Amino acid sequence: MSDGAVATSIFAVFMVGTVALGLAAVRGRGRQGGLTEWSVGGRSLGAVFIWVLMAGEGYTSFSYLGAAGWGYNYGAPVLYVVAYMSCGYAVGYVVGPMLWNYARTHGLVSISDMVAHRFARPWLGAGVAILVTVFLLPYIQLQITGMGVVVSTISYGAISLNWAYFIGFAVTTGFVVVSGLRGSAWVSVLKDVLVIGTLAFLALYVPLHYFEGYGDFLDRIVREKSDWLTLPGSGESPYGEAWFATTSFLNALTVVIFPTTVAGYLGARSADGLRRNAIWLPAYNVLLFVPMLLGMAAVFVVPGLTGAESNLALFKLVVDSLPAWAVGVIGVAAALSSIVPMAVFMLVIGTMWGSSVLSLLPRWRGQRRQKIASQAVVVVAGALALVLTYAAPNTLVRLSLISYEGMAQLVPMLLLGLVWRRLTLAGALSGLVVGVAIVCALVFSEHDPVFGVNAGIIALAANLAVALAVTYAGPAGVPDERPDHEVLASDPLGPEPGTGPGAESLVR
Repeated sequence: MSDGAVATSIFAVFMVGTVALGLAAVRGRGRQGGLTEWSVGGRSLGAVFIWVLMAGEGYTSFSYLGAAGWGYNYGAPVLYVVAYMSCGYAVGYVVGPMLWNYARTHGLVSISDMVAHRFARPWLGAGVAILVTVFLLPYIQLQITGMGVVVSTISYGAISLNWAYFIGFAVTTGFVVVSGLRGSAWVSVLKDVLVIGTLAFLALYVPLHYFEGYGDFLDRIVREKSDWLTLPGSGESPYGEAWFATTSFLNALTVVIFPTTVAGYLGARSADGLRRNAIWLPAYNVLLFVPMLLGMAAVFVVPGLTGAESNLALFKLVVDSLPAWAVGVIGVAAALSSIVPMAVFMLVIGTMWGSSVLSLLPRWRGQRRQKIASQAVVVVAGALALVLTYAAPNTLVRLSLISYEGMAQLVPMLLLGLVWRRLTLAGALSGLVVGVAIVCALVFSEHDPVFGVNAGIIALAANLAVALAVTYAGPAGVPDERPDHEVLASDPLGPEPGTGPGAESLVR
């Protein structure tokens, strides 16, 4: 049997097992809870499942391939990923329980629901759902691209990239439609075991196989590629100190309101579990140093990769030096690092459309009908991302940055709106329009960074300034007669019912 056949056979077995695990996760729950069960796991996931699910959001095909690719191309600038995620978990310690409590109190399942409830405007939730979909599609495209690269590479070229992209789309779409958030949490456990195991192995194997250990490897970098160890990195990189600081700050704010992060918050059984996760999740980031270092190692082993080819840096090392069965196992770990986050991205798009857009139509109201509509939207969103993958390919890190810069513009409307009652609808909406317009203008005219600063933070500053100016200077609008506890979010202090001594197990 050829190497490609061995590796792809292992891959196929694990993919079938993944779908089966997703089905097992929701066995007996198919008719329970409708949209709430499918989208946020019935708000009943314990601390362990939430930990692996949210850790999985930070460890995607971007981390396996994009981080290695940027380590290969630029070096030090890729460390922004570790910086912003660690800082984001600290912000999430405060924000996560607030959003969890707000959604649980008012029966909400997405950020579009929260915005609609805060400003008492259902149409605003629909508008936010559409906008978020636009900014999430590049991230789904990123995961399809990453999984396609994995499938094509572990087949030793037998499967073309175009077919590999379709396989990634088909497997993930089928998985998320049948399993929902609970299935993603179950598969995250399998994914984390494989990711930790394969990266620990590669962290030891690559320096010993291609060099004489870390001493020789790092010595060569210092002597021959010192630019890779300092900002702004190698070549003509525009990613210097100002970009690193502003991107880390912007993404740390944005990650806590990213729809997939919020899905993890809302699926939790308790706010206290979210606080514990915020403390322990940064430890998972240690793994991110491995693909970054391996990307730099690939500079010496497989020089000459350019553009999107740099995403292959890590797998070039794997395919060139390991037996086919090991390539297959590492390919499965990387593929699951695409499937889990991509499933959650598609899930939140479907959820937002089902609860905030299609629910405006009388025939689509009700939990069961909203769930069916949401599942249909998942298929459409995945298909659109697949088309974008064919029509507008880009490097994985670039796609990640575009999504974050766009999503950052919702921070004032959502976070400021939930803690400051004075913020008006006109102010929040005006700021959002200005911020999104600036992001689109700068990104699509290729003026990002701007004078070394992340374009998204410039847009966010303008967004906030306009929101405050319109709120203070503009008309107050129709008074909202609801009491503060109906409008604003608060951090639930103390144990929630069912989480104290004698409560059931944290894992369910």
